[in-house]
This record gives sequence, structure tokens and C-alpha cells, in this order.
Amino acid sequence: MTVPSMTEFLRTGSDTATVTLVLGHGAGAGMDSPFLVLISELLAARDLQVVRFEFAYMAARRRGGKRRPPPKADLLDGEMIAAVRTISEQTGSGKLAIGGKSMGGRVASHVAGALHDDGLVAGLVCLGYPFHPPKTPERLRTAHLAGLTVPALFVQGERDPFGSRAEIEALTLPPSIVFHWAHDGDHDLGPRGGSGTTRRGNMEAAADAVAAFLKAL
Repeated sequence: MTVPSMTEFLRTGSDTATVTLVLGHGAGAGMDSPFLVLISELLAARDLQVVRFEFAYMAARRRGGKRRPPPKADLLDGEMIAAVRTISEQTGSGKLAIGGKSMGGRVASHVAGALHDDGLVAGLVCLGYPFHPPKTPERLRTAHLAGLTVPALFVQGERDPFGSRAEIEALTLPPSIVFHWAHDGDHDLGPRGGSGTTRRGNMEAAADAVAAFLKAL
């Protein structure tokens, strides 16, 4: 497989899909992480197209650059906007939505409003949103969400260390945000043994929720 760079995209699903979801990756894993590969395949099986892209710092790692930490999330906003605009030009007449895994979803939530106002995206999907750093629930990353009017689906593990169900349900969030909870799921939606479900089961249920949300936009 050709090593992807920031200007390249990984497409999964049919070009004739009525909805295309643009996904950014998490802070430490690129667009070909096992989580993003699986969720893309599951969404493609539900008649959606997924387009994954990489931020420049991650693409530089692939080219043999030093393993530096990612920039602050708001410094990546312009890269996501550029990726969405490029993908919009390449995509047919179907609807476009934006989102990402963890940090990628956080960046998407920064720019979704402006892209929605420009008529480029119809919705937002955050997969494991990092509501706060682990073990520091007081450091919330939610101030910008207060004014979010774009239809948004947050897929969250019930015991995600970046924001558990109990922590999130105690917050005041706008009605534009709806949740799908992965039963006993961690940041990658994986449950503990004996929970009555599996990571695959949680991923399948998450894909069902995302597909239903996007097709209803």
C-alpha cells in the first residue's frame, strides 16, 4: 500500500453513497489505526462512504520524521477545513458530514459550525470525544460546544477515561448533541470481560447508530 500523506485520502465504501463521512484520526495513531479501519468498514457495509485523512504532523512521521507530539488541537483546525473542502470537491451530490476519533473529533467540533454555515457539511460525528484528559475531569474541553447548533452524534464508551457516562450526563450540553453509549466501553469502545458484550458488538452497534444518524440528516 502506498504510504499516505496529508494530501492523500483513504476511501472506504461506494462513490455512489448518499452520505460521505470525513474522519480525522486520534492524537497518537494515524488514519489506518485498527479502530478507524474497522469503523470505516462497518459504515461502508451500511451504505455509507468514509474518507479518512491525516494531519501533517502524522504524515511527517510516516516519512521518517521525528515522533513529535501533536500540535494543540485548535492549531489543526485549518488542516481539517482544507481536507473537507478538497473532499467536497471530489465528492458527488451526496451529503457530507465531518468527524473523527478522539482528537480528530475534537478538531471537527471546532470547525463544524463554520463548515455547516458554508453549506459544506450537514452533521458532526465524534467517536470517543476527549471531554477532559484522563484523571483530570476539571479540565473540560467543552466551552466551544455550548453554541454548537450543527446536528451532532457523540459515540462514547460508558467508562471512557476521557469522559465517562456519569461525568458527561452531569454536564449541560446543547440539544444539538445526541449520544450513543457503548455498553461498558472504554475509549476504543472495548468492554470488560463478563460485561455481556464484546468490542465487536459495541462497534457494530456504534456503526448502526452513526448510519441511522447520518441518513436522517
